[in-house]
Amino acid sequence: MTGPVGGHRFYLYGLGDLWGWLHAVPTLVGAWGINRVFEFGQDDQLSWVLIPALGFMVAYTMLQAILYGLTPDEKWHARFNPQLAASPDMAPSSGWPAVIGVALALMLGATVLMSTIAFSGQRYFEYQIEEARKISQ
Repeated sequence: MTGPVGGHRFYLYGLGDLWGWLHAVPTLVGAWGINRVFEFGQDDQLSWVLIPALGFMVAYTMLQAILYGLTPDEKWHARFNPQLAASPDMAPSSGWPAVIGVALALMLGATVLMSTIAFSGQRYFEYQIEEARKISQ
């Protein structure tokens, strides 16, 4: 699962792909947030901001996997394998592995996205309650 660090972009476009390199930034920021939770505990407010970056990046790359998996074979070969597009009888079809990959990406992406939204919402409202308690005392 190298999507959050841009592995799919490097595979398709090479190591010179700027967007591939930029995938690593929010992934590493989110990983740093998880590290802060292990180091400082769940009350670290900076980690509340950092962790959702990882969740949204994983969900985004799962969406990209779904879009790649649902691309028709002819269109895929025309874009990424022009030598195979010229001879469609020799071009391999994606078949069931693409369907299974799309289903897994949908399950993982939806789970991570909903978890990220729930985590962010919970931390936001906990922070609001703490601030309200400070004001009322």
